[in-house]
Amino acid sequence: MKEIGIMEVGGFRIGHAQNEEAGTGCTVFLMDEMSPTGLDVRGGGPASRESQLLVPVFQADRINAILLSGGSAFGLDAAGGVQRYLEERNIGFDVGVTKVPLVCQSCLFDLTVGRMDVRPDGAMAYEACENAGYEAPKEGNVGAGIGCSVGKYRGMERAMKSGFGTFAFQVGAVKVGAIVAVNALGDIYDPDGNRIGGLLNPEKTGFSSMVEEMFTDGGEIEDIYSNNTTLGIIVTNGRFGKTQLTKIAGMTHNGYARAIRPVHTTADGDSIYAVSTGAVECDINLVGVMASHAMQRAIARAIQTAETAYGLTSWRELSAGASRSDR
Repeated sequence: MKEIGIMEVGGFRIGHAQNEEAGTGCTVFLMDEMSPTGLDVRGGGPASRESQLLVPVFQADRINAILLSGGSAFGLDAAGGVQRYLEERNIGFDVGVTKVPLVCQSCLFDLTVGRMDVRPDGAMAYEACENAGYEAPKEGNVGAGIGCSVGKYRGMERAMKSGFGTFAFQVGAVKVGAIVAVNALGDIYDPDGNRIGGLLNPEKTGFSSMVEEMFTDGGEIEDIYSNNTTLGIIVTNGRFGKTQLTKIAGMTHNGYARAIRPVHTTADGDSIYAVSTGAVECDINLVGVMASHAMQRAIARAIQTAETAYGLTSWRELSAGASRSDR
């Protein structure tokens, strides 16, 4: 396995836009050409637009763009900005009289961070398109990740700051990359099994285990906070169709399950897109396994690159405090 930059997979641009004061933003994934895409949603509370395009039995086999955004269902208007950007450049599905840009969108819940009355809209998404490029995207408190948090079982008082992360690697000629905005109810673990984010203890000096606290409560807690949803995209230079990519997206949820505990709850809208931008002939199982590992590492990056903000402690701050106390 050779680690590579996410943009080395090729065939797309990534752009961020955000309102730092309001604590919300969006990230756009623009394909150079209309590309086959699959989607697997396993959380119980998704907010999405045009996701039905990606059902394997439906006609559309390629799309132009994916938008990940904050704002919960209020943010779904933002996809119109991506459509406007593409329409102005005559990009989209040719219907004879015009070209219709095919844009899928998923939203996460960040209304309890910053300001709840400001959400991503068409103007912000258009700005993200203008910012999109082939250079490595920023990670942490940017784009769809700016308002992300984790470990919300006891409410925002004991939650932690998360953000946006990426990871990519190559095996032979096959390249697979992952991007993710981590906004999970549960705790976060790195590939070595170390807890790096999640529910803080009451003193906010270390972690509590959400799973253990759930077991202690025995289901008696009334509201487990529905302000979650982790959104991810897998991209590969492997050549696959929509149905195969839907399977790859499903296999990628194994990366969610290894990194986020618990995951896929009714309080999450966990979703993963899978995109093919290349023509390398390869085994679907290899790519599915690569995708799950890339996503697991991208999730860790989203935690480790985030900065303390909006009253939420980051992994960096918590780690620095632990290091000082050990001296």
